[in-house]
Amino acid sequence: MSRKLLAALLSLTVTLALALALIYRPLPTEDLPARVGQAMQSSGVAHPVTAVLLNFRSYDTLLEVGVLLIAVVVALALREAQPDGPDRMGLDNPLLRAITAWLMPLMLMVAGYLLWAGSTRPGGAFQAGAVLAACGVLLRLCGTGLGWLEQPWRLRAGLALGPLVFLVVGTATMLAGSSFLAYPAPLAGVLILFIELNLMVSIALALVSLFRLAPPQSDSPHFADRRRSRRE
Repeated sequence: MSRKLLAALLSLTVTLALALALIYRPLPTEDLPARVGQAMQSSGVAHPVTAVLLNFRSYDTLLEVGVLLIAVVVALALREAQPDGPDRMGLDNPLLRAITAWLMPLMLMVAGYLLWAGSTRPGGAFQAGAVLAACGVLLRLCGTGLGWLEQPWRLRAGLALGPLVFLVVGTATMLAGSSFLAYPAPLAGVLILFIELNLMVSIALALVSLFRLAPPQSDSPHFADRRRSRRE
């Protein structure tokens, strides 16, 4: 049996299994949106999505950030072990540099707005971190050095900052007599904002690191010249 036929059969089997699971899925026994609405007053935020991600189901968000951190750690281990490690990138494009200089303050303001707006409308740490990461990508394309990425200990500290703050807050709630990551209602909003602020930094550094550690195109002339110079 050829690989293509095997892959087609496997894809068909998985598709049928997912279709059957959707058709015969069990009906919900509880009205979850109603329960979320009832608990919004003690969530510390006004947006239900933020309340679910950072309060009611904060375990899931902590695990998601942990998975992102593991991905960066694996990328660091694999990329730094290669003989053609990441080099300083810089495009000789005056237009890109000029646009970046104009866009950078605006993008920083947008990132701050998304972080602050997450409590009342769509936004939050992941969106703000993605905008900050885009700033880092533009700076790297312009050849501007990024201090957090140049110093390994700073990069590691920044990557671990968000998950560590998450764990510290959860441990503090346990020491106060509550469950893990069960925030007291009067402090829920402040704790969520504090967690999101640190998560924004870690997410931005993680995304920029993945861009920085991406292998170059093997068929590009620049890649071939660099490999040849390293071997010599």
